[in-house]
Amino acid sequence: MKVISTDKAPAAIGPYSQGIVSGGVLYASGQIPIIPETGELETGDITAQAHQAIKNAGEILKAAGADYTKVVKTTCFLADMNDFAAFNSVYEQYFTGKPARSCVAVKTLPKNVLCEVEVIAAVE
Repeated sequence: MKVISTDKAPAAIGPYSQGIVSGGVLYASGQIPIIPETGELETGDITAQAHQAIKNAGEILKAAGADYTKVVKTTCFLADMNDFAAFNSVYEQYFTGKPARSCVAVKTLPKNVLCEVEVIAAVE
């Protein structure tokens, strides 16, 4: 197993890694809309938060030698299912290969953000 770590995505703030590569697969921890350079939350609407969370996931993909086209599965968590359409409008800009996906609404996300995005990707 190889631990993936990059300062271009939010640092792990608990007993976990940003990502692990095992058997040619990247398993990335869920990303929330924290701006890596400042450590502050993106406090905009669902569109702004979705862009930031997905960009954070993209930096972990990059650190593992992959990109959005190598993603085979995403899990997306929304604080409010009423944000589903707006979230999708951002999501489809990045995940053009249409990976498998689960998207659920949850009661509360870390730091009360509006979304969290987790990816699993093939790596070389």
